[in-house]
Amino acid sequence: METLRTPEDRFAELSDFPYEPQYVDVPDGDGRTLRMSYVESGPADAPTVLLLHGEPTWSYLYRKVMARLDEVGIRSVGVDMVGFGRSDKPSRAEDHSFARHVEWTRSLVLDVLDLRDVTLVGQDWGGLIGLRLVAEHPHRFSRMVAANTGLPTGDFDMPEIWWQFRKAVESAPELDVGRLVGAGCLQGLPEPAREAYDAPFPDESFKVGPRVMPTLVPTRPDDPAAEANRAAWDVLGRWDKPFLVAFSDGDPITGAMAPILQKLIPGAAGLEHPVIEGAGHFLQEDAGERLGDVVASFVASS
Repeated sequence: METLRTPEDRFAELSDFPYEPQYVDVPDGDGRTLRMSYVESGPADAPTVLLLHGEPTWSYLYRKVMARLDEVGIRSVGVDMVGFGRSDKPSRAEDHSFARHVEWTRSLVLDVLDLRDVTLVGQDWGGLIGLRLVAEHPHRFSRMVAANTGLPTGDFDMPEIWWQFRKAVESAPELDVGRLVGAGCLQGLPEPAREAYDAPFPDESFKVGPRVMPTLVPTRPDDPAAEANRAAWDVLGRWDKPFLVAFSDGDPITGAMAPILQKLIPGAAGLEHPVIEGAGHFLQEDAGERLGDVVASFVASS
């Protein structure tokens, strides 16, 4: 597997992201290793919240959430997916798969960091991967927050707006990552933040991850990831630990999943599921402080 590594000086201007990157090696699935990056904050012995981002962002997305968790003494760990942020970037589309992304993240979170009694917060692909982790290793997680996400099996069609998004990402001669993130925000995206989302990708050769991820979402029943996702749903259908659905009110791509998660996962019963108003797909950008407060209250009350 050939990989690219973003030069560290690309991240030199991150004035609002004070967290020092940590690096670990995980098996790449081809007999070698990949370097993954994560950031953490808060007391080592405090309750741990695992923050998983999605397409095409990185752990920088959670900076406002982490600041809120810092204020109340909760430990936070924000991971950069392989292909994103400071993590290594496989240079061929065929090196990416749903199963590999789950395994890379699992290896970092459970093997290397050995996290236990975790509250998982997953948005976009962070939720797809996170729901698989919770279903496949339920003893390591104590609760979950699903934010603008889901777990497709290919048995139901994706919304038309998602197909438009996939086509745009696949066909763009140059993928403008900062603009893509801005389009998923309702409150606008400041220029420094836009530059931060562009930082991991010095040129088009680094953008294989952002380009390929939409193609890995199961869209047909015989998709390579469909069986594993159905198996995850079977476990999630019996998951009785606290499960909070914290979606925004302005995400047409995932909005329909909120009532499904609330209905099908037993741990969601009896909870007051907040709607984050005035926020788009990237609710961490539009309303990160409010999402941070929601997560902190959830950890404290359950």
